[in-house]
Amino acid sequence: MSSGLIDAPTEPAEQSPRPRRRRWLWLVVAVATVIVVAVAATLGGAYVKLTGNVKHIDVSTEELGVRPVKVATKAMNILVVGSDLRSGKNAKYGRFPGERTDTIMLAHISPKRDNAMVVSFPRDSMVQLPECPAKQGLPGQRAHLGMINESFNSGGIGCTWKTIESLTGIHIDHFVKVDFTGFKGMVNAIGGVEICVPEPINDKKALLTLPAGRQTLRGEQALGYVRARYSLGDGSDIGRIQRQQMFIASMVKKVMSGETLTDPAKLFGFLDAATKSVTTDPDLTPLVMKDLATSAQGLSAGQIRFITTPWRYSITYPGRVEWVEPQSKKLFQIVAQDRTVAGSGVKGGQTKVPRSKIQVEVRNGTNRSGLATLVAVQLEERGYHIFKIGDAPHKPYPKTTIMYSPNGAPSAPTLTRDLLTSTGRPVPRATTPRLILTVGDDWKGLKPLRIDDADSLKGFDATHDSCAGA
Repeated sequence: MSSGLIDAPTEPAEQSPRPRRRRWLWLVVAVATVIVVAVAATLGGAYVKLTGNVKHIDVSTEELGVRPVKVATKAMNILVVGSDLRSGKNAKYGRFPGERTDTIMLAHISPKRDNAMVVSFPRDSMVQLPECPAKQGLPGQRAHLGMINESFNSGGIGCTWKTIESLTGIHIDHFVKVDFTGFKGMVNAIGGVEICVPEPINDKKALLTLPAGRQTLRGEQALGYVRARYSLGDGSDIGRIQRQQMFIASMVKKVMSGETLTDPAKLFGFLDAATKSVTTDPDLTPLVMKDLATSAQGLSAGQIRFITTPWRYSITYPGRVEWVEPQSKKLFQIVAQDRTVAGSGVKGGQTKVPRSKIQVEVRNGTNRSGLATLVAVQLEERGYHIFKIGDAPHKPYPKTTIMYSPNGAPSAPTLTRDLLTSTGRPVPRATTPRLILTVGDDWKGLKPLRIDDADSLKGFDATHDSCAGA
């Protein structure tokens, strides 16, 4: 079974608390799928209409192949994906063939229904993808190293299901897929969701323009906000994941508030939009969802935790991320065995080695006298420990290069993110944790320090208020 950590080739490629709300478990099933059935069951004739809105896709045992053993037999693991289909009403967001997953999460609900965990998988993750058969016009997928969200476009939800199981070793019981249009309808039905924007946003790709400050987003704006990436943070998928998690938490707070639950028209409008937006496997029946929701009525917000698979930026594949081991494997074991992440030492999000713990040997690969010394001083000012300064054995070097051993791999992304230009070069047989920076003719200096330089993505529970401190 693949760990999810990529095998590098020998040559590089160019939270504030809020009051407790009832039935918070519904959050973990694609924004509101379980809410739909549990509440709809009390609406008499509306129940038939609402449950009839839900679409189903059958995933056969042949598609899934050899599967992980279910360890915590009474727990429930639900794969949640956001569909990025760019046809029909969604064509205005940009066109591409097929359907991709814009969001991939795994919702784990404990056997006693007294706690839950939602694990997010960055869609920029480079992982070992399994083989999937061609199906209903989809080309299928050969086993290869690629981005995790390729599986959906290649083999549909069954292939994504198989991919997540093969990477995590977690037995998945059901899936829920949510599409763009339905998401907007859900937000509009409850009168919008409150968020806080630290600075103005103007993202043409997400069709989103927002001023800074606290505000309530409705359908189109809400969709743009959870899809935006290039105009916020560092432009990666990582920051978007946290925004999506926080938005969903705020959305469910609104859904489970008195103003929604006690307003029949608003409640029915939300349930109608939610049921029309989701697709599930046939075994995730209304009865299963109703029983699940009923058994979890006492679950509080603080017992639902969001966490992102431990990751680091890839040196070999710029713009992509790798899962960090053994932290990722440990997280997946915790989920599979229904253990708590608290006190385990596992932190979700970015795994980053502090500059103060990184040793760098700086070599001058150019004919510019004193350049290695100048670079070393700049790195030292950032907090790096300079081990040695000297000349490269051969000159000139056209490109600035960072050489690293397997022991140095965790440190390499930190240095790479500080440089305006560089190329990674793994040295598989080396053992030193030191990084060797050879300054090339393309040297452009260090990037300016970001205001949020010390920040990293960490897990948080569903009491988290995205507007706290804004």
